[in-house]
Amino acid sequence: MTQEHPRISKAVIPAAGLGTRFLPATKATPKEMLPVVDKPAIQYVVEEAVSAGLDDVLMVTGRNKRPLEDHFDRNYELESALEKKGDGDRLAKVRESSDLAMIHYVRQGDPRGLGHAVLCAAPHIGQEPFAVLLGDDLIDPRDPLLQRMIEVQEIYGGSVVALMEVEPEQIHLYGCAAVETTEDADVVQVTGLVEKPDQAEAPSSYAIIGRYVLDPHIFDVLRRTEPGRGGEIQLTDALQQLAQDEGIGGPVHGVVFKGRRYDTGDRGDYLRAIVRLACEREDLGPDFRAWLQRYVAEEM
Repeated sequence: MTQEHPRISKAVIPAAGLGTRFLPATKATPKEMLPVVDKPAIQYVVEEAVSAGLDDVLMVTGRNKRPLEDHFDRNYELESALEKKGDGDRLAKVRESSDLAMIHYVRQGDPRGLGHAVLCAAPHIGQEPFAVLLGDDLIDPRDPLLQRMIEVQEIYGGSVVALMEVEPEQIHLYGCAAVETTEDADVVQVTGLVEKPDQAEAPSSYAIIGRYVLDPHIFDVLRRTEPGRGGEIQLTDALQQLAQDEGIGGPVHGVVFKGRRYDTGDRGDYLRAIVRLACEREDLGPDFRAWLQRYVAEEM
């Protein structure tokens, strides 16, 4: 039964990580600014939030993240040079990132985990439900996961996580959900959550991927959450508390996603994401696919 809930308009994007898996490229460049074809990864994430109707974006940053702010700011010198050249196409692309949304920034300071990064957003979010988008997961715009999650939150209230079935030997890389079915084929109720369990202890093959729609009571739980796995404050642990608590802040549901997801947090998957997206581009795809077929044939 549909309930009345405040409209979700705010998104939080944690972006304080050091990007150590991509060193030395990330020594001076934030990992979120690494290009995926011809746009930085973080721009895809902001575009996804905007497409879902979230026009207020808060980035939780840390040291050496100034390029993020510069990318989403105006560059009048570059714009003027492109204007003088009459290069309208590139001018539009440059302006696109600064016109996407109202973007705010807050420093995490002491990096104490994803739960702590989300907690840093509390003063900006207030008492509204909100979305969290992790930059390592790029969701294909043809598969509107976030819009569906917002719909589910508007129906059921509480919080919603994105789930994806993975091979059992991969579950230790993710948070894992114990679930019960609902009347909706793509929606489950989450009864428990475990952060990066061993394969033998995993309650299911449903892995949490980097999209959340959260009830603001998550902040109260996070303030009480002790550091967990890796000595960090885990968002999964706080959601586990909401899933078990029948009172304020719950329930927790999951949207089972079967669409196209590109993982840019791993070097191999990052390269595969670039190849997939380049192949599907109208301006790049035909020539690139033809070259790729020749290259693969030569290497076989």
